[in-house]
Amino acid sequence: MPLLIVPLLLLLILPLVLLLLPWSIRQRYRAGTARRQARGWVALVNVWGIGISAAIFLITAAISSAWIPGTFTGTVAGLAGGFALGAVGVRLIHWERNPSALHYTPNRWLVLGITVAVAGRIGFGFWRMWQAWHLSGRHGEPWLAASGLAGSMAAGALVLGYFLVFWLGVWLKVRDYRRRVYSPR
Repeated sequence: MPLLIVPLLLLLILPLVLLLLPWSIRQRYRAGTARRQARGWVALVNVWGIGISAAIFLITAAISSAWIPGTFTGTVAGLAGGFALGAVGVRLIHWERNPSALHYTPNRWLVLGITVAVAGRIGFGFWRMWQAWHLSGRHGEPWLAASGLAGSMAAGALVLGYFLVFWLGVWLKVRDYRRRVYSPR
């Protein structure tokens, strides 16, 4: 009887996750476009954390490329694209300076574009994985390799690259701001 609960829980949790996904994407957009106080230590922690995540992600992509061709090259391309988007994002930040603090607001259109791209890739990944699972065995290709995982890895690398450069830009701006405010000329 206790083993029967596990499939029932899975049948209840999956629809709940699917129902909450649009709400969570909306909340992510709202949080991504909010005005915030620029804090150097927060930016530095994010740079280190995302840098470590990106390194682990690249290692994972390199290992995965043994089974799924094109994973590593797609991940590197996504990371490079994320670096470029991050540089654009840092340029488009709206900065507000005052004597007591520095505030920033990320560009709404860039945040919306990245959010829509990631949400679209998640949806496409689920659809493609479903299709590949149903077609597996007919063409002799494993369903995981046919699922489009390499594209999902590239989309994830794009986000990692964007936020790595974004937070690096915020940290550099805060450091420059503190030098100007606290160092007499």
